[in-house]
Amino acid sequence: MSDEKPWPDSIHAGDCEQHEPLVRRVLAPNPSPYTFTGTQTWIVGAGRDVAVIDPGPTGSGFSVGDPADANGVGHVDAILRAVGDARVAVILCTHTHRDHSPAAAPLKEATGAPIIGCAPLVISDSGPRADSAFDPDYAPDRVLADGERISGDGWTIEAVATPGHTSNHLCFALVESGALFTGDHVMAWSTSVVSPPDGDMAAYMASLSKLYAREDRVYYPAHGPAVTKPKQLVRGMLGHRKQRERQILKELERGTAIIPDMVSHMYKGLDPRLTGAAGRSVLAHLLDLEQRGRVARDADAWRLVA
Repeated sequence: MSDEKPWPDSIHAGDCEQHEPLVRRVLAPNPSPYTFTGTQTWIVGAGRDVAVIDPGPTGSGFSVGDPADANGVGHVDAILRAVGDARVAVILCTHTHRDHSPAAAPLKEATGAPIIGCAPLVISDSGPRADSAFDPDYAPDRVLADGERISGDGWTIEAVATPGHTSNHLCFALVESGALFTGDHVMAWSTSVVSPPDGDMAAYMASLSKLYAREDRVYYPAHGPAVTKPKQLVRGMLGHRKQRERQILKELERGTAIIPDMVSHMYKGLDPRLTGAAGRSVLAHLLDLEQRGRVARDADAWRLVA
């Protein structure tokens, strides 16, 4: 998360930018503290057909108190301009947050391409729900399993299951070039929000370790710049999360028992608009520690387990 919005000099919303022979990017018009310069829709392929990854938001997308700006006015038209005369063979979604998947339906209507990728999200947890951030209308024609591949003219995409940010999150590997489209799982501009009940810190850490073991050449996230040193970034992200865990344990040692106080101590100078997300991340760490028998809670108060 970041409150800075330094638009890249080389691209503006609606424009198409070539990143490598098989990869183009179209930026959606939805910058915000949660989406950085906006959602990046990736177009894969340079021949007769292409794949579209994370078609992004659609419509105005605005609602009072909406933490993630989902404005997508004109974005589907921009994608179609970028595709040109090629056929859209498949529409792939990494996950179903409202800044990623809603444009899949109108893009399918315009092109006839199937929606393939992550599963629809169903939250069965009886506690506080996070449905408001998700796309309730996402309806894939096919769900990809971990390691499953789909191919077109000169390109092959493999699904890499990476739960944690959301339980249904997938990354997509471009076999021909060694690129990995990481959605919201790994980004250079910010750490990913892990918000319970669907977001799971243990799963997120396991997914980071899974990516660290891979040999991808470059990451193309859904927000922010390309990652040209993937292993270095992932190693740093693993260390950052472990450091946050240590901070939380120290706060509990000092007698800090409630999450808002932990956030105020741990996130100095944080934009007030991001305190809620920081609190959800702290909760995710605490739930992970609880599962491991390190902490316990009484209502909203947390404590170390002796």
